[in-house]
Amino acid sequence: MRAGLFGVLIFGALAFEPGTVRAQERTFLDDSSGPTVDDYVKQAGPDAKLIPQGTLKIDGRTVNCGKRPTVLNSKFDSWGGAFPGFLILNTKKITGLSTAVKLYIYSHECGHQFEGPDETKADLFAIRRGVKWGWLDAAGMEDICTFISTLKGDAAHPPGPQRCETMRKYYNELIESGTGQSASVPPQPRSQQKAQTLAPQ
Repeated sequence: MRAGLFGVLIFGALAFEPGTVRAQERTFLDDSSGPTVDDYVKQAGPDAKLIPQGTLKIDGRTVNCGKRPTVLNSKFDSWGGAFPGFLILNTKKITGLSTAVKLYIYSHECGHQFEGPDETKADLFAIRRGVKWGWLDAAGMEDICTFISTLKGDAAHPPGPQRCETMRKYYNELIESGTGQSASVPPQPRSQQKAQTLAPQ
């Protein structure tokens, strides 16, 4: 089965092979055509589960990304991913992570919906959201840094330690200023590109 593919906090040309979903990078803000959430769920296989917007809970905390639903896919090739209009979480990979890291992953993917393919902007979106919504504290920031610092960089993703330092600095600025704002953006067009993902494997 082939139909153009996606990525890991990244984004290209849908390429489905049974049981696997790869990741790539692309902008969510370009005009293009690509997989609808229904197409993705069908192609991802029977284990994929569509969670309507506003009904997903992460460790008991309800999360949302505007009106965008989330697909739970234990075979996705990263912890999380995003296509224009919907998010992806790998339930198997995120199991065992701290709540702050899970919420960071979800919020990072949501950030791509508003900020486009830039990984640093998506990281900062997640940190800003965590501060504003009250789920990110100093201990959670360290959990995120411990998680991200093990990841290697690639053409789209800065090395994990660099991402940690950028996020930690921004977190400290938000705490010191007492502010944290979130972004909003008009409805996103579809894209014929690969999924955004959290990090390279």
